[in-house]
Amino acid sequence: MPKAGIIYNDIKPVAGRVAIELKDQLTSAGWDVCVTASIGGILGYSNPGSPVCHTPIEGLTPPGFDSEMKFAVVLGGDGTVLAASRLVAPCGIPMLTVNTGHMGFLTETYLNQLPQAMEQAMADDYQIEERAMLTVKVLRGESVLWEALCLNEMVLHREPLTSMCHFEIAIGHHAAVDIAADGVIVSTPTGSTAYSLSAGGPVVTPGVPILQLVPICPHSLASRALVFPDSEPINIYPVNIPRLVMVVDGNGGCYVLPDDRVYLERSLYSAKFIRLQSPEFFRVLREKLGWGLPHIAKPNSVEIP
Repeated sequence: MPKAGIIYNDIKPVAGRVAIELKDQLTSAGWDVCVTASIGGILGYSNPGSPVCHTPIEGLTPPGFDSEMKFAVVLGGDGTVLAASRLVAPCGIPMLTVNTGHMGFLTETYLNQLPQAMEQAMADDYQIEERAMLTVKVLRGESVLWEALCLNEMVLHREPLTSMCHFEIAIGHHAAVDIAADGVIVSTPTGSTAYSLSAGGPVVTPGVPILQLVPICPHSLASRALVFPDSEPINIYPVNIPRLVMVVDGNGGCYVLPDDRVYLERSLYSAKFIRLQSPEFFRVLREKLGWGLPHIAKPNSVEIP
């Protein structure tokens, strides 16, 4: 009996309704179906009274989700996709992402196209695109206080965000550098179209094996985005007192104290996306962000005097 999963955003009634309908459809077709809400992949935030909240990366996988599962249908927006990737990446489960939100930059299809998408998925008529993820850890000495998988970016900043921070950052075997800024972003290629883009970082196509470090509002004309191989681990040491705040993928994080360090490296796990047609990243950039659209005033021809 083939096995499938459904992950839905439980705060959106339409996603919950479609999840029930889809489970009935798959069950009637002879599939074993596991259903879970995406909240299990939302990391949550620590608070001043509880600054440490350590959940192991592999501990987020929902019951019933395993490597035998052919695919998981994700119903929601980009935030749901980010949460779902943490739930299923350790098992290598491909995700068919269905947009019930707004931007839907990470989603593959829409609700009105779901019947055709399910036909293709059930018939194995698709490609799989792998996206690199980061393992993010907060360590005190050699003890892991907090860890998470990250598909988009890790952001480290002070409370409030507009306060200047100082960071010592060591990339791979290179000497540590000092950066003064409102915060820093470490982004994957997938995250290059998210917060990193807004902070002035470059857009990176998904298959390029790099990471990027982007200072947020740096207090220097020399501090700019840095692109480096994703084989290089990163250590970030906070200089500020009393603490900084780390946020992963915009939906969870923890406090980072002066004795802590943030360690990042490319994860052994990757996010696997079902593509119903050949991936076309530039098309998504054009449709979602308006990149490369023709200028209205562009002349049809050039007259040579």
